[in-house]
Amino acid sequence: MNTKSTKTVLPAVAMTAVSMVLTLAVVMMWLGTAVPWPVALVVGLGIDGGWLATLAYERRLAAQGDHNRIVTAVGWSFGLIASGVLVAHALTAEQSAGAWLAVSWLPIAAKALWLVHSLWERTALTTLALDAIWGIQQEARDEAAVARARLRAEATTEETRLAAVTAAGARVARVQAKTAKTLAGAWSTLESARQGEGTGRTLTSVTSPVTPGVTPRWELPVWGPVEPVAALEGPALSDAELDTLVDEIRHSQVPALSYREMATRFRASGHSASEVRLRAAWKRVTAA
Repeated sequence: MNTKSTKTVLPAVAMTAVSMVLTLAVVMMWLGTAVPWPVALVVGLGIDGGWLATLAYERRLAAQGDHNRIVTAVGWSFGLIASGVLVAHALTAEQSAGAWLAVSWLPIAAKALWLVHSLWERTALTTLALDAIWGIQQEARDEAAVARARLRAEATTEETRLAAVTAAGARVARVQAKTAKTLAGAWSTLESARQGEGTGRTLTSVTSPVTPGVTPRWELPVWGPVEPVAALEGPALSDAELDTLVDEIRHSQVPALSYREMATRFRASGHSASEVRLRAAWKRVTAA
């Protein structure tokens, strides 16, 4: 019997001993006046002996892991008989009836304590098993705590990331709106300048020293899609040939074409020359 089982078996033994002593004393006092005292002693010992015998048999079966309902019923019968004797004595006693009636439940209480002890033995576990169970429970608690911490960390990280992405998106949207507003204002100013009455005269006065005797038509760029122009390939022209082509294209129409119109027709006809050489040829032709 280990130390833990004594917590339940000692109260049951004490209660049983008290109950047997009370039962024997009551039988001796109650029946001693009606029958000889040896007879009363035999009756008292018979009740206590039968109760003790059935209890010992129940404990033997419990030690073997077995159970017998008949033995249990007999044991409870002896307990009820002992309680009945105490109750009957208390009801017929002329003095201290209440006190005797108050202790009449002790045999039933003793049987109940033995029942509690048997349940304790059926569910008792060894120290090794208890340690294993405690370890499993502790491991489960640790895993649950780690999982909760991981989830909280991931939630915090995701919240921080979403906040950063939202802030960056807001900054990008503000920059785009500001850029679009600035660009719209610039193109509005450019459109106003393009449609102004004095724009052409101003640009002509600025470029007159470059193109003497020629009145070019100036057009500012228009907001809209741009179509790329394919690169033209052709044999390189000498300066004399370039000057001749520029002069022919310029005077191909009356009045003479501007530099921009001449350059457009020059490239449209399949000729190739850099902008620097073409402008130099224009200056030579117009100066001549």
